Amino acid sequence: MNKDLYASHWPELEQHVTPRPLPDALPPVPSIEPEMLPESIRSYVLDVSQRMQSAPDYAAVVAICALSAVLGRKALIRPKQHDDWTVTPTAWGALIGGPSTMKSPSMAEMLRPLNSIEARAAVEWKERAKQYKAEVEVNEIEISLAKTTARKLMQKGQREEAIMSLASTEGSDEEPSLERIIVNDASVEALGERMRENPNGLLMVRDELSGWISLLMQEDRQSDRAFFLEAFNGNSSFTYDRIGRGTVRIENCTLSVIGGIQPSRIAPLVRGALRGIADDGLIQRLQLAIWPDPVKSWRWIDRAPDTCARTRYFNTFDRLHALELPGNGDEPACLRFTPEAQAMFIEWMEEIQIDARGDEMPAAMQSHLLKMPKTVAGLALLFELLDGGTEAVGGVATGRALDWGDYLRGHANRLYSAATHGGIEGARLILKRKAKLPNPVKAREIQRRSWSGLSTPEEVASALEVLVDYGHLTEQVMNPSPMGGRPTKTYRWVEEVFNDGQVA
Repeated sequence: MNKDLYASHWPELEQHVTPRPLPDALPPVPSIEPEMLPESIRSYVLDVSQRMQSAPDYAAVVAICALSAVLGRKALIRPKQHDDWTVTPTAWGALIGGPSTMKSPSMAEMLRPLNSIEARAAVEWKERAKQYKAEVEVNEIEISLAKTTARKLMQKGQREEAIMSLASTEGSDEEPSLERIIVNDASVEALGERMRENPNGLLMVRDELSGWISLLMQEDRQSDRAFFLEAFNGNSSFTYDRIGRGTVRIENCTLSVIGGIQPSRIAPLVRGALRGIADDGLIQRLQLAIWPDPVKSWRWIDRAPDTCARTRYFNTFDRLHALELPGNGDEPACLRFTPEAQAMFIEWMEEIQIDARGDEMPAAMQSHLLKMPKTVAGLALLFELLDGGTEAVGGVATGRALDWGDYLRGHANRLYSAATHGGIEGARLILKRKAKLPNPVKAREIQRRSWSGLSTPEEVASALEVLVDYGHLTEQVMNPSPMGGRPTKTYRWVEEVFNDGQVA
């Protein structure tokens, strides 16, 4: 068969097409700089990442989320001088990367201070529980004696005295609850109970975030989803009624989140947000979502951890855990910016608002940017307290938080581009493994192989579309047979169609 005859079957090849190189799938992202971290945690973040040979971004974000959870509602920030807009410094982070990027080991190491705090709290709780049990038993004896006394008084006709005898007994205090900071796989009802027992807030740790997010995407989980959306703000009340639990009211749902997720898992979720599917801001709340470039080099490292850096890191958590600032009655302390810091924040805020309200970016990214002021203000408060400040948030802490804002915006660009350019990685994989495919090939023949990122019809279709756009494949639509059916698409490699005027 010659070229002309073949072109009648593949009309798009009447003129020779030169395949073009595939573009980079992801835009570049900034790396974490040591100066962006408070000195009290900087050395240990670098020590852990060096020993694990992972991107320091992972350890840094876990540390920030963990410290934000410890801070909780101990102190809040009002980013304006006169307005009552109040920010609770919750932090939602996502560690995006492949299975060999050491996300989970980094997370486990940086969360160790929280495990230590909870272990000490458990010991103290056991002692309080013993005391409470003894008080309950004594109270029961007192009630029994009071009833005996009241019965005798009633026999004497002394009704008022009998009432006073019973009224003199006091009930037991509320049963002591176990202090918690970390929660893992808990139902909304159980999480609400833990929040009520720990009003300062909690940190939800998920080794794999995709399962949690996918669960909340389900139609029958809308109430659960609403609960978590409120928990991000950290200052909203939530009430739910359940059979067996009655009415549970949480005055302030305060939750920070940290977990890992693979690129192939996050892309479909982001794509849904971009298409307006369940786009109520859940993905955009992952403000500390980072996707660093993997560490390419590797060498054998076997050295002891930096003891001084580890001790300082642990002490930072203990100091923040013990922090007590005078508030206004039952309300936590509220800090504001110093004049210098306020001017810095306003300048940054104006830039963010102008960009987010323009028409040049997807609505999902706009929503992400509009949530960044809360994140940056919360980081500024956290950094100020870690540096020892307690009265106002100054220029040093604010400048560091603004650096984080720029850094996180760069990673958000990569996050949302993964959805808009999600087919490029799949296209690259098909191109790499084309020798394993028939020629011509159909989409379902690729999907059957279940290659990473090519396991669904949508992923395969997106990848094939990229290969056609860049001239690597040509597409033919086959009409259904007279017996019926649907049109099918077949793809052939362009460079194999022509070979000196002959079909390859």
